Amino acid sequence: EWHWIKENPFSKIRRETENDGRIRFLSSDERTDLLHACKESKNQSLYLITLLALSTGMRQAEILTLTWEQVNYERNTITLYRTKNGEIRVVPLVGLAKKELKEYGKIRDLKNTFVFTGKQNSNTNFPRKAWIAAVQRAGIDDFKFHDTRHSAASELAMNGASLHEIAAVLGHKTLAMVQRYAHLSEQHTISVVERMNQAVFGDSND
Repeated sequence: EWHWIKENPFSKIRRETENDGRIRFLSSDERTDLLHACKESKNQSLYLITLLALSTGMRQAEILTLTWEQVNYERNTITLYRTKNGEIRVVPLVGLAKKELKEYGKIRDLKNTFVFTGKQNSNTNFPRKAWIAAVQRAGIDDFKFHDTRHSAASELAMNGASLHEIAAVLGHKTLAMVQRYAHLSEQHTISVVERMNQAVFGDSND
């Protein structure tokens, strides 16, 4: 009567193998050159869009649809209500990104709630031509805007963030997506174990 299915109809369908994923992140010099090129762009939003991406790991759509109501300077946070996985995510807003966002907001259209405004009270589209020109001007090869997330995650890993912490910042539900950054935190992990061993067993001459 209920037409229950006795076996999984997808059981005989071959699963696609998962891609290890592209990992392209900027060196310190590349990051400096890119931000400088973005700052020189005729597009007045490109620098801050790129800076937010590199500083927070936010997705392109999350940045472009950002409203001033989502920004809390006192708590140093940006709250994302519409994320890719459907969950609310709180992103830290600190340092240069916070300073530049504050400066950017001193002159704005009070009728438009979006940080990066478009026409008729909407948000702007991604300035693709300006971005491509800035990347070329910076002399950077093989770098897409989405790679800014990888760059942010890589910097977190190299500065001691755990995979759980990276996943929380990027908004991943599982560690599978951030496992690719594990090797970057290897040296930090070694340092942690060394400190533990020294505290427990003392110095060793070996």
